[in-house]
Amino acid sequence: MVEIVGVRFRKAGKIYYFDPKGLRLSVGTKVIVETVRGLEIGDVVIANRMEDENRCFLPLSPVIRAATEEDLKRARENEEKEKEALRICEEKAKKRNPEMTLMGAEYTFDGSKVIFSFVADGRVDFRDLLKDLASVFKVRIELRQIGVRDETKIKGGLGVCGKKVCCAQFLSEFSPVSVRMAKDQSLSTNPQKISGTCGKLICCLNYEEAAYEEAYKTMPRVGQTVKTPDGLGVVAESNILIEKIRVKFDVEGQITQKIYDKEDIVMLDNGKKSEKSSKNESEEEISEEVPEEISR
Repeated sequence: MVEIVGVRFRKAGKIYYFDPKGLRLSVGTKVIVETVRGLEIGDVVIANRMEDENRCFLPLSPVIRAATEEDLKRARENEEKEKEALRICEEKAKKRNPEMTLMGAEYTFDGSKVIFSFVADGRVDFRDLLKDLASVFKVRIELRQIGVRDETKIKGGLGVCGKKVCCAQFLSEFSPVSVRMAKDQSLSTNPQKISGTCGKLICCLNYEEAAYEEAYKTMPRVGQTVKTPDGLGVVAESNILIEKIRVKFDVEGQITQKIYDKEDIVMLDNGKKSEKSSKNESEEEISEEVPEEISR
């Protein structure tokens, strides 16, 4: 076991573990920590606790100190400098790389490096822009291309539910999401209905998937062959919430359907779907990184 504290560097950002070095830190405390980028300031979101070594990336970087008034002043100054840096970068980018859309600028705590994040449809050659920026700021420059999910995380917005998008509120990491999840939950697979503000599959498809996976251990999936009191049939709909199954029968070319309770049917073929029903089931995986998802 090892003692850790969890630190977040921006709202809804990824949580990183650090060695408190004997400091007792409560949630909400601003701290100065050592990262691969140098010293950084962040917020404690997990107070001191013991954690299994296998769940941490050892060795842990140390917490240098709780942030002082001078540290907080420097952080505010960096925020002001970031606004000006973004304005300058936007002007330079319009001339060199008009296809780029700048999303943000971030100074490291010690001011030795500034990181610009941007979105673009394809790969961008920004070598000339990099030289222009280096001549202006006289510090190390990093240009980071991000994806549409990351763009939404930074800009925020409203989801299809009418509330602020999860990624901008609390979702620190993107989890894999697939069309299969929508089918498991008996949702429409119309892209317009299951796509979020970013244009990708809505992240909340993943929230209840574990419960549905557990339920499907005793409930058949759509397309599965089952045995009913009226003979063999194929599942046309499986309602997990009320535990009802609608089964389709094909008797001499005549298609009929009937609804059964879960207790009235017996699952066959080990829970596998028929080849026809699973043939066109495509999946979309999330594999994009948020801007702060870098080694610290």
